[in-house]
Amino acid sequence: MKTPILLQTILLLTMSNVFMTFAWYAHLKELNSKPWLIAALASWGIALLEYLFQVPANRIGHTQYSVAQLKMLQEVISLSVFAPFSIWYLRQPLKLDYLWAALCILGAVYFMFRGGASAH
Repeated sequence: MKTPILLQTILLLTMSNVFMTFAWYAHLKELNSKPWLIAALASWGIALLEYLFQVPANRIGHTQYSVAQLKMLQEVISLSVFAPFSIWYLRQPLKLDYLWAALCILGAVYFMFRGGASAH
């Protein structure tokens, strides 16, 4: 049985976002005392891994979905990865405003996908 394109895209984008979240924010905790250039180089190394998942995710997803739909999917996944990361890894407090923001994003997803898949 072949894995559906949407599931392939979601899994690859999730992996991509895990690496990108670490590339963008882990240096705030792990390399905070190092010069910014060291943090930037470490982040670039992690970001390379992110691209190894992101590029195929978008190529696969674009066979069935529009670029706008892929971007909306990316944003939802990005926030879904970032929220637990910021709470557990960076020890940031959970706020009710995150729920309201998530509901706004869900509304955006509805409008982006209400007509179904629409590649190109």
